[in-house]
Amino acid sequence: MQSEIIEFLLKAKKKTYAGKGAETVASRPNSHDLMYEEDNLKYIDTYLGGKLFTGEEAIWKNSNPLWAMNYSGRVIGSNFSGDFLKLALLNVPKENPYRGAEYFQDGGYEYYCKVNGEPEWFQGYEEIQYHGEKIYECYFHGGIVE
Repeated sequence: MQSEIIEFLLKAKKKTYAGKGAETVASRPNSHDLMYEEDNLKYIDTYLGGKLFTGEEAIWKNSNPLWAMNYSGRVIGSNFSGDFLKLALLNVPKENPYRGAEYFQDGGYEYYCKVNGEPEWFQGYEEIQYHGEKIYECYFHGGIVE
């Protein structure tokens, strides 16, 4: 995937959900939608649910779909912190531009992310532990759209 697209993806992630960006008009009943645009590129993250959720992030170039990632996860512990998740997602690395860094820690929270593949075709899993107890998990996959 072109470095220009990866740089845009990283910026879009930091300007939307992870960066506590404002939601836009819902595309489906009760969906949460966040959007970022720059020049001829558009990023939309749309998800359903909260404690149990599923969603999709996608990029369009000149109104043509280019890349997408689906995700589905759940909160399974009472000490879950959405603010910690967003902080972990702000640390999305250029070499793995999907969710957060491989490992991130703050206070008693620890974030882990494992990915197989490249931006063109990948699968991954992330989880959050609080004092060693798993309280959140999410699976994701995606790649280039043609």
